[in-house]
Amino acid sequence: MKRFWKQAVVVEQADGFAVALDGKPMRTPAKRLLIVPKRPLAEAIAGEWDALGPEFDPQVLILTRFANTAIDRVQDLRDEVVEELTGWGGSDLVCYRVEVPLELARRQAACWDPVIEWARGRFDIHLKVTTGLMPVRQPDEVAERLRAALAWRPDADLAALHTMVSMLGSLLLGLAVAEGFLSLEDAWTASRVDEDHQAAQWGADSEAEARTAKMKAELEAAHRFLILAAA
Repeated sequence: MKRFWKQAVVVEQADGFAVALDGKPMRTPAKRLLIVPKRPLAEAIAGEWDALGPEFDPQVLILTRFANTAIDRVQDLRDEVVEELTGWGGSDLVCYRVEVPLELARRQAACWDPVIEWARGRFDIHLKVTTGLMPVRQPDEVAERLRAALAWRPDADLAALHTMVSMLGSLLLGLAVAEGFLSLEDAWTASRVDEDHQAAQWGADSEAEARTAKMKAELEAAHRFLILAAA
């Protein structure tokens, strides 16, 4: 695409902060006004647009994409998004372990047990951990309490969390980052325990490494959006 504006500026609104291109308010793909809850997020979105050259790929407008998702998808489908995220908790990565090799089992325990303990204290949930091949059914209150932990969150938080959870493969790791229990880097490391073990045993795969780098970049962008939306 070609750049068609000279300047992007933040405009305060009654219900948040909009971004205008040469005085014209930006709109989402669904033609809604792009309004975000916090000025730092709006300023970062404006900065994305100001930093573009004469020609650009819209895919680089990552914060704008997350804002569009929050406004066009989460706003209309909050219940569905909350249920989808809650579903991750029913089969969470941190609950599925190996018995052998012992080195991997120990690494899983070291990375994942603290998250399970944190979730027990934070949400009053008692997660079952398995080393079997069959899925483990979690107690009914696990879904109820995780749902409650998600339902109060603003649309922007849910948009960011949806991507974070997808990239980490774990609702608990995503919530641990969102609530400050884990750093993003520690959560990423915890999410890659199995893959890192395989790479150490059999060597790295260039295609897998490229996919992993793309996933981490998406995770970092979602986390940045989450932080700015709460600033």
